[in-house]
Amino acid sequence: MKKIYSSAAEALDGVLFDGMLIASGGFGLCGIPELLLNAIKDAGTKDLTFASNNAGVDDFGIGILLQTKQVKKMISSYVGENAEFMRQYLSGELELEFNPQGTLAERMRAAGCGIPGFYTKTGVGTVIAEGKEHKEFNGETYILEQSIFADLSIVKAWKADETGNLVFRKTARNFNPPAAMCGKICVVEVEEIVPTGSIDPDHIHLPGIYVHRIIQGQHEKRIEQRTVRQRAEA
Repeated sequence: MKKIYSSAAEALDGVLFDGMLIASGGFGLCGIPELLLNAIKDAGTKDLTFASNNAGVDDFGIGILLQTKQVKKMISSYVGENAEFMRQYLSGELELEFNPQGTLAERMRAAGCGIPGFYTKTGVGTVIAEGKEHKEFNGETYILEQSIFADLSIVKAWKADETGNLVFRKTARNFNPPAAMCGKICVVEVEEIVPTGSIDPDHIHLPGIYVHRIIQGQHEKRIEQRTVRQRAEA
């Protein structure tokens, strides 16, 4: 089975359709699938629902798809750092389903394991729990969260072998593994592709069984918040 494609556009060919649900890895701008997001923008696919911790910034990450009004709904934990995200939400142009970060990650991971839903105490007594089934276990109240079964997963990894086994680099792992698990099709962008068998099995973070298509490319790796000390006067 061919897994390596020459470009993001080629890897997404025949996969995209209007109204689809996409799970996207990344945390802020760390470990986001920037090449695939640009390809989705160029494809013009619209009415999208994104399950992602946040939406990047105004001109990078999922933020570029908000600018072009290609996103209909966000399933997210955080809306800060993106003025257009907040503007569209507050004006009623964008649907938003808030999720605590741990719940969002588990909704993705559970889907990848074939689990349709799970009970959690997180969010009980808040707006997060509104409209959700409540159940008591050992005298404690839990709410039912449904797993996220996405049409497409787009993720960023550091390294892949030719069969799709992935290695993530440090904090850029973040939401990428659970996002990769929950999609019917998973497309991954990496910095390096190595021969099969060259990655120590103990160093593999996500097995290639979850990965369908791979591209290699150059990444900008933009820093979301750059904070530096002022240089001391000579």
